[in-house]
Amino acid sequence: MSYSASGGRRQLLDTLAEATDRIGDALAALGVAYEQLDEHHGDELEAALFRPVQAAYGRAQRTYADFAARYGLPARAFEPGSAGPASAGAWSLIEDAVDAAGDADETIATLQDSLLPIEVGDPEVRAGLSAVRELLGPVPARAREVVRTLGR
Repeated sequence: MSYSASGGRRQLLDTLAEATDRIGDALAALGVAYEQLDEHHGDELEAALFRPVQAAYGRAQRTYADFAARYGLPARAFEPGSAGPASAGAWSLIEDAVDAAGDADETIATLQDSLLPIEVGDPEVRAGLSAVRELLGPVPARAREVVRTLGR
């Protein structure tokens, strides 16, 4: 394996870890927001936002771990994300979650645009990155719908 291929794989892994951490932050913010809502709105938040973000987080972690294992690269464990203070309120926490999910989506899009996933020749990682983005893509619109109904 050449240095450039090895360096490219490490760069891809580092960038994916960065995106995964941001998804973890989104998940944490949604968890704190959920605790502040009544049962009806909490269920709505869980179905519209928490589950898709949780699925994206799991898929990103799996993509990371599988890629690292395929190439014998050191992997890391992902710690739970950090959320803003509970005193910020559910609206603010949902906004923070949308921002974090958007950051993750943008990081992955930039990675895909760089063609690094193609250069390292790994179809599985390309599929994993696409799957994560498909899960994160609808989050902003869904969040607007959830926030629109809060307080009613």
